[in-house]
Amino acid sequence: MQIKPTTGDYGNSFGIPYGDNVFTIKPRGEIITSSLNETTLQEPTELSHFEEQIKSFILGRLGFPVVRVELTDFQIKTAIDEAVTKLANHAPLCTKQLMTFRTTAGVNTYELPNYVLDNLEYVVYKKDLIGIPGMGQTLEQDYFLKYFQQNFLFNDFSIGEFNLLQISLEQMRKILGQDGTFDIINNQYLQIYPVPAIGSETVIVQYRALDSGTLHPAYKNFIQRYALAVAKGILGQIRGKYRTLPGPGGGSQLNGDLLMQQSEKELDVLDKQLLSEFEEPPGFSLY
Repeated sequence: MQIKPTTGDYGNSFGIPYGDNVFTIKPRGEIITSSLNETTLQEPTELSHFEEQIKSFILGRLGFPVVRVELTDFQIKTAIDEAVTKLANHAPLCTKQLMTFRTTAGVNTYELPNYVLDNLEYVVYKKDLIGIPGMGQTLEQDYFLKYFQQNFLFNDFSIGEFNLLQISLEQMRKILGQDGTFDIINNQYLQIYPVPAIGSETVIVQYRALDSGTLHPAYKNFIQRYALAVAKGILGQIRGKYRTLPGPGGGSQLNGDLLMQQSEKELDVLDKQLLSEFEEPPGFSLY
C-alpha cells in the first residue's frame, strides 16, 4: 500500500501549510523538472522567461542578429533542457531544500514527487530525533546532545576525525533503532522502516533542487555555456550538410565542421568543471 502523504508544518522550504498533499508543492522558479526533455516537434514550443534569457545568450554568442542563426525554438529548447538536466543531476550543495510529511499508521510506502526523489540526500524518520523526548538517556542520545546540541562537534577535530565520527554515529543510530532507515522504489516511492505504529509522525526529507529565482550566477552561466555548446553542435550538423553555398566569387564557405569541433571541446571542459568545482565531494553513508 502506498499513499500521497500530507505535508507537515516544520522545515518546508516552500512554506506549504500543514494538511496539503505533497503533490500540491511545486518547485519555486521556472525550472519544472517534470517537463525537461519532454518537448516534441508536434507540439508548439513555449519558452519561459528563464529559457528566453538562455536563448538570447545562445543567439548572441552565435552572432545574431549580424549573422543568421539557423536554429528553431525547438532545437534551442532541447539544448537548454540538456544543460539544465546536467546541472540538476549534479546539483550543488547550496540548492538544498527541505520537505516534511506526516505518516499514516501501518503504512511505510509513500509516493513523492520526482523532483524530490531525483536528488534525495537524507530522510530523518523517528520523532524522537526531532524533539528528544523526556525519557531515560541512551548512548545515542548522549552522542546527539554532546556533539550536536552543545556545539562541541568542531572543537579540536580534524576533517578525518569528523568523518569517522559521522560514520560511527550513523552506525550507532542504525543499531540502536533510534533513527529509521529508508529505500527509494522506482524513483517514485519512499519506503521507511520501521513501519509507523501510530499516525502523524513527522518525516523530514532533505533533497536538492534548482530554483531559477535564487540560482547562483555562476550556475546560471554554466547552463548558458552548456546550452550554447550543445547548440553549436546542432548548428554545426545543419551547416555541415553543405560546405559551400553557391554565390558570386565562388560562394560562401560554411563553418559546420568548426562548430562541431568547438562543441565537443567546450562540452568536455564544462563536464570537468562541473565535477571539480560545482559538485561537492562524495559523502559516505552506511545502511
